[in-house]
Amino acid sequence: MTDCFSSEERHRIMSRIKGKNTEPERRVRSFLHEKGFRFRLHRSDLPGSPDIVLPRYRLAVFVHGCFWHRHRTCSRGTSTPQNNREFWLRKFQKNVSRDLEKERALRSLGWKVLVLWECEIRSGAYAKALLSELRDTQVHQQDPCTDSGRRVASSKTSRHFPEPSEAS
Repeated sequence: MTDCFSSEERHRIMSRIKGKNTEPERRVRSFLHEKGFRFRLHRSDLPGSPDIVLPRYRLAVFVHGCFWHRHRTCSRGTSTPQNNREFWLRKFQKNVSRDLEKERALRSLGWKVLVLWECEIRSGAYAKALLSELRDTQVHQQDPCTDSGRRVASSKTSRHFPEPSEAS
């Protein structure tokens, strides 16, 4: 199947695909802000410049598009353009390899990594995973005021962690 656009027109279209501040990313940020979490965006001092960084929890969140990062359980992640197929296969393989490399580098620095997929964000399923990760991280944070390493809840440090049915 041939492309219905000229190479110049295709180039123009592809150059407008955003890498930052995408709609799924904005939805996750809005959710976190609504729940009272503080975060930073695209920290370039961390490997891979994670989309969202929650320094207090040492959690790096990547918001991946299913097509570009090859989400295996999503139909968008398993489709490959027929035109120039070898190029696309190489590109996708490089993306996936780079993603794994960035995750390993962050983990070696003591960061937890959470990957949220575009389809999960669209369906709202991400909220449960994100809150679960934050809840687990908060419980295991070492607090210098306690011997057990468990954070003592106070009105100043606690966050609202809704039950899964409430998270949507």
